[in-house]
Amino acid sequence: MERKIRNSAKALIIQDGRMLALKHKDDQDVYYTLPGGTQNAGEALTDAVKREVAEEIGVDVEPLSLEFVNEGVYGEALHRVDFFFLCKYRGMLNHANLHNEPAHEAYEWLEIQDIMEQPLNPSKLRKQIQRLVAGEKTVMYLGNEEHEDSE
Repeated sequence: MERKIRNSAKALIIQDGRMLALKHKDDQDVYYTLPGGTQNAGEALTDAVKREVAEEIGVDVEPLSLEFVNEGVYGEALHRVDFFFLCKYRGMLNHANLHNEPAHEAYEWLEIQDIMEQPLNPSKLRKQIQRLVAGEKTVMYLGNEEHEDSE
């Protein structure tokens, strides 16, 4: 059977030296991801990131720029391509239609200065986010996410 490709639009929301991340708990492990999810057919990536962030955490965002692209080519049922957009935090939505997932424990504002010690997936994002905030040159295409990647 041929594998399908799934596009995912993710939000990098930075405010006051912190970034908004979803906290996950899987058995004994705790890790973080950026909010966002699957792009629907006929939906622009920027619309997908706005919708997904609203559904996951009830936050209104404005996508500003595409900053990073990461792939999950191996080890999953789908070939995943993640598009990470720098987004402006516009506030909480009053009437959000939240789609709660059991693995999502909460969301937290993580200090960017401490991000290298945080279990953020994909780990390749950590250094690039610090560079972006510092105004340094970043790498947009992060490549394939290997199962045991750490940076």
